[in-house]
Amino acid sequence: MTSFVPLTTVFPGLVWLMAALALVQGLRRAALWRVGAAAPVAWLDGLAKLPRRYLVDVHHVVARDAYASRMHAVVAGGLIAASILTALAILPPLADFRPYWFLVALAFGVTAIGSLLVGARRYPAKPKRLSAGRFQILPFLLVAYAVGGTITALILALGGGGGLFGSVALALAAAGGLGLAFEVRHGPMRHAAAGALHLVAHPRPGRFEGRPDTALQPLDLDAPRLGSEMPADFTWNRLLSYDACVSCGRCETACPAFAAGQPLNPKKLIQDLVAGLSPAEPAYAGNPYPGGRAAEGERGALARLIGPDARIHPDTLWSCTTCRACVEECPMMIEHVDAVVSLRRHETLERGALPEKAVVPVTELRQSGDPGGRPLASRTDFAAGLDLPRIAEREPVDVLLWLGEGAYDLRYGRSLRALIRLLREAQVDFAVLGAEERDTGDLARRLGDEATFQALARENIATLAKYRFKRIVTADPHALHALRNEYPAFGGHYTVTHHTALLLELIRAGKLNPGRLPDLSVTYHDPCYLARYNGETEAPRAVLDAIGVTRREMTRSGRRAMCCGGGGGAPVSDVPGERRIPDIRMAQAAETGAGIVAVACPSCTAMLEGVTDRKAEIRDVAELLLQAVEAGR
Repeated sequence: MTSFVPLTTVFPGLVWLMAALALVQGLRRAALWRVGAAAPVAWLDGLAKLPRRYLVDVHHVVARDAYASRMHAVVAGGLIAASILTALAILPPLADFRPYWFLVALAFGVTAIGSLLVGARRYPAKPKRLSAGRFQILPFLLVAYAVGGTITALILALGGGGGLFGSVALALAAAGGLGLAFEVRHGPMRHAAAGALHLVAHPRPGRFEGRPDTALQPLDLDAPRLGSEMPADFTWNRLLSYDACVSCGRCETACPAFAAGQPLNPKKLIQDLVAGLSPAEPAYAGNPYPGGRAAEGERGALARLIGPDARIHPDTLWSCTTCRACVEECPMMIEHVDAVVSLRRHETLERGALPEKAVVPVTELRQSGDPGGRPLASRTDFAAGLDLPRIAEREPVDVLLWLGEGAYDLRYGRSLRALIRLLREAQVDFAVLGAEERDTGDLARRLGDEATFQALARENIATLAKYRFKRIVTADPHALHALRNEYPAFGGHYTVTHHTALLLELIRAGKLNPGRLPDLSVTYHDPCYLARYNGETEAPRAVLDAIGVTRREMTRSGRRAMCCGGGGGAPVSDVPGERRIPDIRMAQAAETGAGIVAVACPSCTAMLEGVTDRKAEIRDVAELLLQAVEAGR
């Protein structure tokens, strides 16, 4: 095999051939992305930041699975190093430098170790969350390329001409290497090529800047098509991002709807978006949607994605709580929730296909500014006897207290009363909008009714423009997120603070002097829209620590906490499952042995208090702080 052409030429030539084949396969795949809509991409900035995005941001998530982190670092690092070093050996000074080939052999040896780690993860039995299919051949291709490359490089390092043994080693490397390159189009290597490009052209580059980038992009309501009905309706870089999925199953493990047996698996959802784009896509080989709803359907750029007979059943779409747990756990930083909302927008705005129980609250939002159809003036009824100041009567004020939807609920009214008493105790200059406060539109937006959300946002922004205040404080993370992150796109720029952050400020400033409550054992439940959407996890815990309770963390806490089931319109979508999400969350709380579950969101309060067999009491952080302040007098 090497009688006429030196092995020092054939071996590097093999790597260049691999690169050419991978490029061809990658371009064939990229032709599918081009059917998507245009999207602005800062190419130079993305390319410059690719190393950091890959080595820091991606591996920060990968490292949560220690085995996967070590495996990935060894096999990816070895594969890249060995391939580049071999390719460079086409240069004569390196090709004839025997110590250089020892370095190449070392790189291939590291790749071989990583390849065995990949194989050990899948054989004799793989974790349930991993997909099978073509991924099962990946260890064999890696081992062939790595072992063949190691032997070939050692032959060259020792000055051998190759002979039959060298030919066999080179053939082994060629089989593995060309096999890996071939898999760039449809197989497991697609995620490597697509993943790198996805990190460059990510639709949310703010995620790499150390801040939450979670606001939904406004929809042009004058566009000829609203939302996404088919793959071609997504932007090209979102189609690219779905191809970056490595089918690791971390998203399905984190998904509350999947855990509850509702017909949603975020991994399969992404793979259905991939399969919907190409009729040639290999069959999905992972866990299905719970409930046996394996809807198939036509494939292609113009194929309908949602429907009982389409790729994705409507119940799958409406099972999502938009909690972003899938996004938080995805090592490739794919935006599952953005895809869900885009599909919902088309279902809601173009087809009028809202879940039956969601029709009334969305209609009421459109007509009266409240999903329950209740008079806006009654939002302050919970505060009877508290002499709640209205901003129209006493502006300017330091704090505008945004009450939110929870104000109508008798139970959460107790939490708001506790907060107001604390504000008075600390002599905070605050007021409320009263009857001028409309719903922020969060529910409408999560359900895909962008038109209603935008109308409510503009009405609220116009109302807020009439008054002078320094910041908005709210006990509702959903309202906080809308006001802080989503209203700026419509001209509403405000400093918005969660009530637990304000309470911590008041404690540290000496304006609140709580006593100690050492007899209380408390576990804190992180609201999704506070922890994951806004990155705020420390203030509620610091308040609890300041009052001296015995604080116990749940296994899933902070940015990785499990959803209560109350977001994304899930309570009004009401897709049945095998269990209820709040029941699962309260079972996790029970594992801590805490007698109190501290909350900081009206939705969480309602969902967790609705668990009938719970052993723990549900208390807002403000209620616990008020108890401590009164105990300290």
